[in-house]
Amino acid sequence: MNGSAQAFIAHLGGLHEHDPAAIAALRRSQGFAPGAYPPAYPYVERFVRAGSHAQDPRRLAFYVVAGLFARHPHPAPRSLAASFGELFEKRRRTSGGGGSIEKRFIALLGADAENLPDYLRQAVSLLATEDIGLDYTALLRDLGFWLNPRLDPEIRDRIRQRWARDFYGALAFEPEHSAVSQ
Repeated sequence: MNGSAQAFIAHLGGLHEHDPAAIAALRRSQGFAPGAYPPAYPYVERFVRAGSHAQDPRRLAFYVVAGLFARHPHPAPRSLAASFGELFEKRRRTSGGGGSIEKRFIALLGADAENLPDYLRQAVSLLATEDIGLDYTALLRDLGFWLNPRLDPEIRDRIRQRWARDFYGALAFEPEHSAVSQ
């Protein structure tokens, strides 16, 4: 899927540059179940594998990512989780907080396939407030697995663990001060 994923993200970038009506349709599609908003079909279906059924996880992933990209068309070379970690760190430095960002991230990690698009929409909206981009190609790949209800749960757990490593790896290390270490 990597070649088609990259072509799809490039296609979305072209739509962002030249077709605001298409981007608006993709943004509106987020109010519906993935793949259930007919005005979005012309922009997504050509990238879906021929013969895919309506609930094919990869097809759904294309629709989820199309809506997210339309909401925040800012691709960047870091994962969603690393970008969210950057947001957490930025909020922690500027306002002394950030705990709500971490709680949202943990809720995202715990989301099931049915609720995941809603959690992702919230996450990407938060990233947009600080203009922090993300790697949509990698997200598309991960969602193709995560949205598969027949997938071995261990594979989904590996994705969650990688996302957790990316999130916490993006945070600045601050050793804790302790009386024991003196």
